[in-house]
Amino acid sequence: MNSMKSITLYHLMINNQKMIGIKFSPDKLIQNLVKGLPNPKWSKRYNMAYIPNTKANLGVIFNTFKGVVWINYNRFLINKPVNRKNETVDVAWFRKRKPITDYRLCPEEYLLKLELKRYANSTIKTYVTFFEMFINFHKDKELNSIDEGDIRVFLQSLIQKNSSNSYVNQAINAIKFYYEVVLGMPNRFYEIERPRKESKLPQVISKDEVLSIIENTNNIKHKCIVKLLYSSGLRRSELLNLKITDIDSKRMLVMVRGGKGKKDRQTLLSKSTLEDLRVYFKEWKPQEYLFEGRKASKYGAESVLSIVKRAAAKAGIRQTVTPHMLRHSFATHLLESGVDLRQIQVLLGHGSSKTTEIYTHVATNTFKDIKNPLD
Repeated sequence: MNSMKSITLYHLMINNQKMIGIKFSPDKLIQNLVKGLPNPKWSKRYNMAYIPNTKANLGVIFNTFKGVVWINYNRFLINKPVNRKNETVDVAWFRKRKPITDYRLCPEEYLLKLELKRYANSTIKTYVTFFEMFINFHKDKELNSIDEGDIRVFLQSLIQKNSSNSYVNQAINAIKFYYEVVLGMPNRFYEIERPRKESKLPQVISKDEVLSIIENTNNIKHKCIVKLLYSSGLRRSELLNLKITDIDSKRMLVMVRGGKGKKDRQTLLSKSTLEDLRVYFKEWKPQEYLFEGRKASKYGAESVLSIVKRAAAKAGIRQTVTPHMLRHSFATHLLESGVDLRQIQVLLGHGSSKTTEIYTHVATNTFKDIKNPLD
């Protein structure tokens, strides 16, 4: 099988009809095979081909592509359309899925161990996705017969598809979790080589650019979202989990509950943000969460990303701005203003000072006292 050729299956909802999306890079062989599928059409919105979602059509896809190109199932969420903003993908969600032809689902003991260890939903989704990708790569082999060589072949297939180092490392973590944690065989695959960890500097923008983004938000709700991300140094998930009671106006603090690593912490609440929050609260009347979608549900992560990107574009900022970039900018601007690195570590919720020290590489005061040899 040519590991460089692959298709990825998605669930799509088009005109209220369930469809199987087929995404692939331009390739004449794959294009010809897709043309031979039952009534294929092209979606400009999703940039992929699609056919009606039926068991028969799914079987046709397997029979058409099996042994010719790699079929990637990790995005094919059973019975769920793509882009459902407020979907909670947890252990129970994975248990409810129905088996499909020629596809191995994650073993129950794997799900049970994730549940007992109380892993975050995002971690559960990542681990199950990668482990199912792995066991379907070697679907003709029993799991307990798979050795280090088989794992290397799978990892090599990911590398040949130009997967990032972090992507490959996540796959290794998911595989090791099964053999070392679920089956209780510690360090069975200790000889598996990990890709070198990439050392990238955090991307930041200036304070003036942050203020410009805030000024170019569409309404008071969006304005509060951007101001909290920046002025409190919040991760996007932490912002979405904030409840009304987590805003402490008397002590001017924001309570972050169950952040990364299941850790609670407190961070700063700016005066101007509090003023805007009071206006927002009167106008939007949230019920439980500080920011809510329809029917008082938790606000969607994609909505927050869209708010930041749209406001940055309106502000004329050329680089792509993300919610996490606002968190990076918060830390960097504090460091530039003379705040102690240890205090910044506490505000960000970093477990190690080494994680926080990376901001010294982008803070302008790190370089301002160094005389350039050309000057």
